[in-house]
This record gives sequence, structure tokens and C-alpha cells, in this order.
Amino acid sequence: MREQRGGPGAERAHRAREFDAFVAGAAGRLLHAATLLTAETRTRNPHAQALLTDAFAHTYAVWDRLRDEDPYDLTRRDLAARFARTAWRHRGGRGGVLGALPPQERLVLVLRLYEGIAEEQVAALLGLPEARVRAVCARSVAALRAASRKDGAPGAPSGRDGLSRETAA
Repeated sequence: MREQRGGPGAERAHRAREFDAFVAGAAGRLLHAATLLTAETRTRNPHAQALLTDAFAHTYAVWDRLRDEDPYDLTRRDLAARFARTAWRHRGGRGGVLGALPPQERLVLVLRLYEGIAEEQVAALLGLPEARVRAVCARSVAALRAASRKDGAPGAPSGRDGLSRETAA
């Protein structure tokens, strides 16, 4: 039997292609953010991969109901929430550039500096006062700068595992 064109099967296939295209475009940047959060290295990041897979699964589950909502923003919020709920697992650094920072500080830094989210939005997402977000961000950046000076490198951390946006590609 022939399947009707434009039937439910074709619509499902179209939605699946849309989701696949979204994942192809967003996966690299979101995996880098997850890797920074879990303080893993780019080459060994199983926890980051698991967090991102779960966030993508959630986005896929609600994909049909997304109307005007940005799927990247939804996935990023879900990734941040999942990390916050499991942050106790990610206490010790595993070699990533942010490994010396506690999980909450890594989360604030990644959302503010890597993802470029405004303080007000980060505060609302994490349920913290804006002043707390500002203080955590300033303290974390200062700690990273001091650590990089101690290691002999001037300025803030950058490079393959750094916070710079150029490393996401």
C-alpha cells in the first residue's frame, strides 16, 4: 500500500528532520558548555555528554509543542537545571579549565560569560538574587586570573578548553 503524501508519517519525518538539524547546529556549542560545567576535558567528557544527551531528550519530548520558544534556549536551560541538580557529582575538577571552581561558580560563569546571558536572567534561572550572581561571577573570574598568573600565564584563561566563544566551534 502506498502511504499518503502529507500524512502523519510525513509530518513526523519532517519534525524529526527539523530536530536533527537543530541538534547538528547546537550540539558543539552546548557540549562545550556542558564540558565547562562538569570541569572535564574536551577529550574526556562522559558526564558532559550524558547531561547534554538528557537535555536533548527533553527538548525532543516537547519538540511538537514548541511554538515561539527557542529550542536552543530551552535545551540550555534544561542543561543548566540538570547540572544544578547533580552538581554534587561534579565537585572535583577533572582537568578542565574551571575545575578549581565549585559547581555553582562554574554554572554562573558558563551562563554569564560563555553563553552571554544577562545577570537578571541567570538570577531568575538559578533562583538567586542578582547581587549574588554578580558577586559569584566577579569572585570566580578573579580566582581564575590569580590561578593563571600563578601558573605563569598572564591574563584570564583561554585556549582549547577556555571560556572564549571561539573555542566552541
